[in-house]
Amino acid sequence: MFETLRRDLRAVFERDPAARSVAEVLLLYPGLHAVWLHRLAHLLWRNGFFLLGRAVSHFSRWFTGIEIHPGAQIGPGLFIDHGMGTVIGETAEIGADVTLYHNVTLGGVSWARVKRHPTLEDHVVVGAGAQILGPITIGAHSRVGANSVVVKDVPPKSVVVGVPGRFKVLNGQRVIEPNREDLQHDRLPDPTMDMLRNLGARLLAMEHTIHGLHLEDDGQTADAWVASGGSHI
Repeated sequence: MFETLRRDLRAVFERDPAARSVAEVLLLYPGLHAVWLHRLAHLLWRNGFFLLGRAVSHFSRWFTGIEIHPGAQIGPGLFIDHGMGTVIGETAEIGADVTLYHNVTLGGVSWARVKRHPTLEDHVVVGAGAQILGPITIGAHSRVGANSVVVKDVPPKSVVVGVPGRFKVLNGQRVIEPNREDLQHDRLPDPTMDMLRNLGARLLAMEHTIHGLHLEDDGQTADAWVASGGSHI
């Protein structure tokens, strides 16, 4: 438990260049407060103290502006930057060293008492305002762009953008040091534009093909006219 708490603290310094001192982070970082209060709430929840767990969660929401259901399973090193408006549902599962920005929702899409919230694997980064909905999995080392709406599984090492979210696999290529978190969720592909470019290229190829067929048909007509002496014109 104490090692997990220390790792949560280290995550702030590793991923926020604005963090200047341990005292500042301990006293003034609501994301860290929310994670630590959740660990207490989850401990109570897991041991059957459901009302107390919800009470701690409720206090945490009032104190930090971040709502985490005490049933959510959160790995070590979660960093919630700013965090205001972030909501994490009951059956959500978050791996190690995940980063969430403000207004992120890990939401459910069912009233049934089943797994209904997302799973985020290790080293996932979720941009501000992103909505990840349903019992889907975001693969390890993936980035979700700001304000994306993700409703389908995302393979590891992918980038997700758009509404609904479309992903592009990074083919295992990392753009920063392998021992650092890839927080550059502003560097995102545009799958919609890629699709439009592909459609444009296919349309151009079809036009060339049709133009070639017309030229071939015109040549056959001319040859037939010459062969007949032009009498049928």
